[in-house]
Amino acid sequence: MVFNPFWGIVISILLLASCTSTSKKETVSSNKHTNLLAQETSPYLLQHAHNPVDWRAWNDVSLEKAKEEKKLIVISVGYAACHWCHVMERESFEDTTVAAVMNKNFINIKVDREERPDVDQIYINAVQLLTGNAGWPLNVVALPDGRPIWGGTYFRKDEWINALERLQQLYETEPQKLLDVADNLEEGIKSMDLLPLNTDDVDFKEISIDETIASWKESFDPLYGGTKRAPKFMMPDNVSFLLRQAIQNNDNKLLEQVTLTLDRMAYGGIYDHVAGGFSRYSTDIKWHVPHFEKMLYDNGQLVSLYSDAYKATKKELYKEVVEETLRFIAAEFTTDNGAFYSSYDADSDNENGELEEGAFYVFAKEELKTLIGNDFNLFSDYYNVNTFGKWEADHYVLIRSKSDEEIIDTYNISAEILNSKKTLWKKALSEYRSKRPMPRLDDKILTSWNGLMLKGYVDAYKAFGTEDYLDAAVKNAHFIKNNQMQTSGALLHNHKNGKSTINGYLEDYAAVIDAYISLYEVTLDMEWLDIANNLTAYTFEHFFDEKKKLFYFTSDEDPALVTRNFEYRDNVIPASNSIMAKNLQLLSHYFDNQLYAEVSKQMLKNVLPEMKQYPSGFSNWLSLLLDYQKPFYEVVVVGANAKEKLAKININYLPNILTAGSNIEASAPLLTQRYVDNQTLIYVCVNNACKLPESVIEKAINPIKLTK
Repeated sequence: MVFNPFWGIVISILLLASCTSTSKKETVSSNKHTNLLAQETSPYLLQHAHNPVDWRAWNDVSLEKAKEEKKLIVISVGYAACHWCHVMERESFEDTTVAAVMNKNFINIKVDREERPDVDQIYINAVQLLTGNAGWPLNVVALPDGRPIWGGTYFRKDEWINALERLQQLYETEPQKLLDVADNLEEGIKSMDLLPLNTDDVDFKEISIDETIASWKESFDPLYGGTKRAPKFMMPDNVSFLLRQAIQNNDNKLLEQVTLTLDRMAYGGIYDHVAGGFSRYSTDIKWHVPHFEKMLYDNGQLVSLYSDAYKATKKELYKEVVEETLRFIAAEFTTDNGAFYSSYDADSDNENGELEEGAFYVFAKEELKTLIGNDFNLFSDYYNVNTFGKWEADHYVLIRSKSDEEIIDTYNISAEILNSKKTLWKKALSEYRSKRPMPRLDDKILTSWNGLMLKGYVDAYKAFGTEDYLDAAVKNAHFIKNNQMQTSGALLHNHKNGKSTINGYLEDYAAVIDAYISLYEVTLDMEWLDIANNLTAYTFEHFFDEKKKLFYFTSDEDPALVTRNFEYRDNVIPASNSIMAKNLQLLSHYFDNQLYAEVSKQMLKNVLPEMKQYPSGFSNWLSLLLDYQKPFYEVVVVGANAKEKLAKININYLPNILTAGSNIEASAPLLTQRYVDNQTLIYVCVNNACKLPESVIEKAINPIKLTK
């Protein structure tokens, strides 16, 4: 989306920015300079603490300084695991020539997008309007009042210098032009996430999404799964909805596409075959060469996805992925008090002591021959140490193209022997790799991402019954309750070095409420459901817009930026509003709360028009639509053996239910008057009508199973 009133000036700046320069780069040693970022806790900000640029953090003091000195602001947004952020740092922000230009005329502010997603969203929207696309590093120039006037992503050194010099010249000689740009861009940003209130009478059961799904299918990659494009993101919520859509509608072709996607992601180099866990995305169409950073939010959602996929298909590959990924999370991303770190960097030191993308993960063929020994031929076939698996130079990113069954048939070995060999291979590669410098760890703890990982552990426990998974989930839930939750009922967003900071965003509340509801379903501990309800009440008080029937991303207790926006389009992480709408649907049942039900339905109505045009951006909403289109069951188990029976129910793929229960008499709406001495009974209800209680699990749930 581009606004013509200022496009001419933007083009002129961009053209000037593309000019080359013969200035020689002067890279300084990090110990020669220290700026105000040294006072911060964010690993990303600390990475820039010894740049010669006079960086400041985003805060009132920095913003006020720009106003007082009437200087333009450089706002540079990134995150600790961002490879191209590091490249621009090395090429520009460590360069004294660049620093001299920035320090002379600008107030320079570094932002960790994971700490401040509200700031990031404003300026990424601005760059999206200016250029048609955006990403990280995100570099924006703003007026002293913070309103953006120009921006882009990665810039080479000379482009960056020329753009800054031209902007400063315009600011000095023709400031009105920049004010006009700011006015137009501000209007554009405010209009980007406006969603009109849908006042139509809508019967969800009459809405057909067949054409929507048919158009979505046109983008599917029939060879490697996912979509026909590169780079290739995993989009776990997309796959989760398509899995449910396929099974709930007996669409076998769609189910084949879903399992193809799940298989190829698990086979791909995007999955760490040595230690488990997924990288952020693949740079190619076959899921081979990843952008090597590992993010907590991806792995939390993928654990949930593969756990559900296992329940639906019983494929051992999916169980293996979950077990290895959670082993990685436990070993590398988990604190002593049960919290989860944020990410591993894409870059680590190579053999020359220089940061290099993927240096920790890739292998040369000769290394592999030495490590694997006599099994190398089998190993190289299994992991494609050949032209299919070659990355660059003599380096390989391990990638599978054959199932275990195919390998077993080809080499005439048993499954036990193959599994034994795989264990030995992974042990040898892991021990060898552990001697390399580790990727840099972003050890800040984000409430929203911890909520996603907590839910991943609960979903894995539902699928596999592994007590360690439940223990990890409960421990993390207590961490959030004891550290991130305030006496006022508010959540804090960030935790680092024993200190919790930054007022929470809607994403924090949405993810934690979702996770606590799920945790209640396996523990039957009403504490988690009550906290979820209390957090929901807090969001209505501080985030909800009564007129638009949506929740703002920021609290009314936070200072306004350019605008308060609504996050409602699903992406790599589902939108905070779509998670909240699903939370409200569940809580309306648990607490017999009609307000929650009405708001959830209205939120869904609001997104319907756009959802039909862009289904992949509304997959979580589409899942909610299925809850209203198809029978949605309350499954309540009451009696001494309630937890044990619920555990057996949970191993089934049942996305069309909620569960509740108690081993004693209880007064909650779904539990009242359902306790019978010396019996454990299963109550199944739909649309306010209940079947006779059953004591036999299969008799109770067989009528509601999607897979027979």
